[in-house]
Amino acid sequence: MRHRYLLLFLALAGCASPANRGPQPRPAYPETATAPSPSSPQSSGPVRPLVASGDMQFDAWAAGFYGRAVAAGISPELLAREFAGLTPDPRVGGLDNKQPEFSKPLSDYIRGVVTDTRVAIGAQKSAQVPQLPAIEQRYGVPRGVLEGIWGMESGFGAIQGNFDVIRAMATLAAQGRRREFAEDQLIAALELIGSGEVTRSQLRGSWAGAMGQTQFIPSTFVSTAVDGDGDGKRDIWGDPADALASAANLLRKGGWVPGQDWAREVSVPPGFDFSLTEGPKKTPIEWGALGVRRADGQYWPAADQTAAAQLVAPTGAAGPIFLLFPNHFAIRKYNNSLAYALGVGLLADRFEGRPGLARPWPQEAPLSLVDRMIAQRALASLGFDPGAADGLVGLKTRDALRAWQKARGLVADGYLSPEMIRRLKAEAGVA
Repeated sequence: MRHRYLLLFLALAGCASPANRGPQPRPAYPETATAPSPSSPQSSGPVRPLVASGDMQFDAWAAGFYGRAVAAGISPELLAREFAGLTPDPRVGGLDNKQPEFSKPLSDYIRGVVTDTRVAIGAQKSAQVPQLPAIEQRYGVPRGVLEGIWGMESGFGAIQGNFDVIRAMATLAAQGRRREFAEDQLIAALELIGSGEVTRSQLRGSWAGAMGQTQFIPSTFVSTAVDGDGDGKRDIWGDPADALASAANLLRKGGWVPGQDWAREVSVPPGFDFSLTEGPKKTPIEWGALGVRRADGQYWPAADQTAAAQLVAPTGAAGPIFLLFPNHFAIRKYNNSLAYALGVGLLADRFEGRPGLARPWPQEAPLSLVDRMIAQRALASLGFDPGAADGLVGLKTRDALRAWQKARGLVADGYLSPEMIRRLKAEAGVA
């Protein structure tokens, strides 16, 4: 069998002709830094098989990847060197396919990340980065937000992941579920090695390819990482200034609006129509006409008055309610999760000395995967489309739940609680 793969690989290698992808965008560097030279394809002489790991699926993928990588500008010599002896990482597959039996309630998540200990450590670590004021000034992103991301992503640099990114991305690509993403990241990582900017040993990160103190995937590093301290290098692993400046650059590119808030807690009047949550975006003045007010009783700053904001009640009508400004969604360009962006923003508020929430987070019951899937099937059977019954309670499921709640005269907040699951099961007759 290995002989057949060898013949297939040699045939592919003989037919492939290295080709440039054309000019690629390069990240902007401060005046004191010098951009590294990109890797260019070398002559395609005889090349041995990229891998002979003994895993048929992995070896077959590697043989096909060779031509795609060469076409993307990776030299055969670099491929042969970095893939020598490569085997799939069995840990990656398990982590990629893992879905917990019980979902962690958002309130528990927030209580776990916005802590006095994390705020104290963050203040101590930030004091060791003298470049932070200049980074804040240059990119217009408040230092509290950057500190929040730093703390959320790596515990202020303490937990960066120790997976070999080349091996992890090759494993993900060979498995096929996220092949396009993984191959893109693998090619970006190989480009970085080929340019001489980083070494293979530096490319350590999470099983999903996130690297360094602010957890950039390789393609984001290529396009967005910057030199934050003027030493001519982009080192998001060992240099906090580079990591924080790179995060600020990512947020700026993601639409961060200097001077505007990220979100504010609000209150709503009795009988408010919660079906408006996660829906239309209105200015605070327009929301005010519907009775929405700042929870602290203050007026809206001028910079926020004209911003298009979305109303959310992430733990239902009984929990804290927020108006989310465009900067919240810039944070979600980093990690497209409401819980993550709330965690970063609430940490930022703590770092900046703002008071806590007016309404406390409720105690929530974890929902099992089976119950979440049953709720989705019940909604579908009742004519409210929640999308796939996969147990992932995303926006489509919440919209379907809101529509069902409103049709039944319930508070239409889209919050899936044990009581809502009980009602859905009883009405739909599912178990």
